[in-house]
Amino acid sequence: MAALKLFIVTVFLSLFLAGIGVNADASLSDADGKPRSDGPDSAVLEQLKSKIHTLENHIEEKTREIKNKDEVIASKEKIIKEKSDGIVSLESEIASLQKKGKLDATEKLEQAYARADELEKKVEKLIEDLNVKIKEKEQLEARVIEAEKKASEMSSKADKLQKIIDDQKTKLRKTERALHIAEEEMMKSKFEATTKAKELMEVHGAWFPHWLAVHCTHYQSVLEKKWEAHGKPAVEVLVQKAIEKKAQAGKWAAPHVETVKTKWVPAIKEQWVVIASNVEPHVQMLTTKSIEVYGASKDALAPHITKVVVFVDPYFQELRKVTKPYIDQVATASRPHVDKLHSAVKPYTQHAVHAYGKFLESATTYHHQVQHKVQEKLKSHELTNPLATKELVWFAASALLALPVIFLIKIFSAIFCKKTQKRTRNGNPGRSRRKVKHVHHAEK
Repeated sequence: MAALKLFIVTVFLSLFLAGIGVNADASLSDADGKPRSDGPDSAVLEQLKSKIHTLENHIEEKTREIKNKDEVIASKEKIIKEKSDGIVSLESEIASLQKKGKLDATEKLEQAYARADELEKKVEKLIEDLNVKIKEKEQLEARVIEAEKKASEMSSKADKLQKIIDDQKTKLRKTERALHIAEEEMMKSKFEATTKAKELMEVHGAWFPHWLAVHCTHYQSVLEKKWEAHGKPAVEVLVQKAIEKKAQAGKWAAPHVETVKTKWVPAIKEQWVVIASNVEPHVQMLTTKSIEVYGASKDALAPHITKVVVFVDPYFQELRKVTKPYIDQVATASRPHVDKLHSAVKPYTQHAVHAYGKFLESATTYHHQVQHKVQEKLKSHELTNPLATKELVWFAASALLALPVIFLIKIFSAIFCKKTQKRTRNGNPGRSRRKVKHVHHAEK
């Protein structure tokens, strides 16, 4: 491009110099001998001169533009050279970086492969650890199940021990209370017996003879001696042994009871809640079924009972008619004796009635208290809540009040009443009795 521009400039310069030479030759020829004429050639010449002048100006402008463009081209060439040098340096750097990148990539790949191998080894180790942990978990679950079984067994044993301890405590309390009451009653009975004997001797000496009073005092003294000699020491020994057993049982059961209260009681309560929630519908269904069966049996037996009553009523009326005269005879014959006995016993019956009234009041108060406690205990549990009826509560309270009395009667009967051994008729009891053979002679 630059060479083409230089070629064009040289062509223009050669043309310009040729024109200048022609003009110089013409002017020289005119000056030498030929006159100048104002013809068409001169006009053409002037036009040519003007054109040449314009062309010169145009050439100068073009040359200036060419110079400017050459300068711009030179600057651009410098910039291009710099850019090309930069490109070459960048290409060399890129090549070096590519070489380094390949090396780094290979190193990184090797590192990644090594890391992957390490991770695979770690994963295998973790899988082995996981299998070991799963086995340990299974073993722990088996141990937990065994521990739960042992806990249930220990809780049942602890409940039994607690029940035994409570029973022993209640029995000891009842025996102590019964002994205290028995001693008080004995002292009261002694005092009342002496006072009544004195009053009876003073007031009713006619029907209460002296020999009977002597026998009463004698038997009373004998009973006191028996009580002091046999009954009281035996009861004291029994109470002492019971207190010792209670202390031993308390010492032995204290750590077990504490462990049961701290460890097993919450678990037992949770299990009890689960059992109660599972058993409650069955209990309700059982109660409904029992009520239905009771109603059905009642409805089924009611007509038979009415038939039996209707059938038995005439026989009962007939028996009543037959036995009425005999009953009237017995009543008329025993009336004077009953009146005498009533008049003799009247001063004592008042005291007896008063004492019996006090006894009934105290018994009813205790009975109501026991009923209230039993009802609270039955209603405190979900399983026994449907059983907390009036009849069952009354029966349980009566049984609880009657059992200590029966227990005391058994103790006193075992202490004071000795069994009499039956004597054998034969002197040698080891020999067995021989049966007499009856010989039947045949009739001839």
